[in-house]
Amino acid sequence: MAKGLRQTPSRTGAAKAPRAWQRMLSGRRLDLLDPSPMDIEIADIAQGLARVARWNGQTQGEHGFSVAQHSMVVEEIAGHIEPDLDTRWRLAALLHDAPEYVIGDMISPFKAALGIDYKLFEDKLEAAIHIRFGLPAKTPVEVKALIKRADHACAFFEATQLAGFEHGESLTLFGAPPPGYQLEITPWSAAEAQARYLARFDALMAQMPAAAEPLPRRKP
Repeated sequence: MAKGLRQTPSRTGAAKAPRAWQRMLSGRRLDLLDPSPMDIEIADIAQGLARVARWNGQTQGEHGFSVAQHSMVVEEIAGHIEPDLDTRWRLAALLHDAPEYVIGDMISPFKAALGIDYKLFEDKLEAAIHIRFGLPAKTPVEVKALIKRADHACAFFEATQLAGFEHGESLTLFGAPPPGYQLEITPWSAAEAQARYLARFDALMAQMPAAAEPLPRRKP
């Protein structure tokens, strides 16, 4: 047993495994170690991401810059880079940080310190989210690279406008944003970020091909 991790004895004296699920406001009970696509709801994702702050909250302004707002910008930038980007991959861009509704937005240095086990956990949750909404469990490599490029571009604007980075430092860390794309960030409130994220998700789902139907909902 890992040091510091105690198992709770049951009344019979047998060790009880630590709880590894989270109850969502939708009523879902998501198993964090083996997430089922059927226990994932976009309302839970939108609420969680709207309340998770980028940069651990170390940003200027009345409101934190939420992962929900960041995700919408990343989807927009991906579409700027590839104007004919398939709707499925625009949806994948919108959902690229969706696992953070459960695990939070860990800064990159901390992810590196945690190592590969964290990445495997994140990938498993992302696959369940993709399956739930009619996307391939694993995003194609070239699409993943496009989303990462858009993610870095958004981080450049966030770093220089909100997080106190110098322009040159941001260029070194994240690279230059794509030509022709400009962004002035005004962080939204959690309520606004949640509503806008849900609206964008609904708009993309309405454009999804019939062959990529999401899994049907089930009762909580």
